[in-house]
Amino acid sequence: MVLTTWDVDAHVVAALRAGASGFLLKDIRPGELVDAIRLTARGDALLAPSVLSRVLERYLRTTSDPAPPPSLGNLSAREREVLTLIGQALSNAEIAERLRLSEATVKNHVTAVLRKLNLRDRVQAVVAAYDHGLVRPRRP
Repeated sequence: MVLTTWDVDAHVVAALRAGASGFLLKDIRPGELVDAIRLTARGDALLAPSVLSRVLERYLRTTSDPAPPPSLGNLSAREREVLTLIGQALSNAEIAERLRLSEATVKNHVTAVLRKLNLRDRVQAVVAAYDHGLVRPRRP
C-alpha cells in the first residue's frame, strides 16, 4: 500500500504497476487507515476516493471499445444495491450503516457480487458499477 501526500496520477499508475494494492492520501483518518491496511492484507485493492474517480474517468474516457460488462442478471436486488455503493467508494462499514445491515452481511454480499460477476477485487467492482451505469463520475 502507498500512503502519500502526492495526489498525482503518474504516481498512482506507477504504484499500481509496481504491484501496490492500495493508494491512499495522508489525510485519511487513522481508523480508515487501519481498515485499509487490513483490507489490503486480505488481498483486496483500495484507492482513495478522489484518486479512484480520476482513474475511472480516465479509463472510461480512453477505452474505445470496452468488452461488454458482465451481466447483472444473476445479482439479487440487494447485491445490485451493494455494487452501487461499492461504486460510490463506500467501505463495508459505510455500506452496513447505510443499509442497516451487519458488516458481516455486507461482506457476504460483496463476496457474492465478486463471485457472480467474476471480478477479482473491489476496484474491478467499481469499474463494473460504472460500466453498468449504476454510478457516474462526480464533477468537481
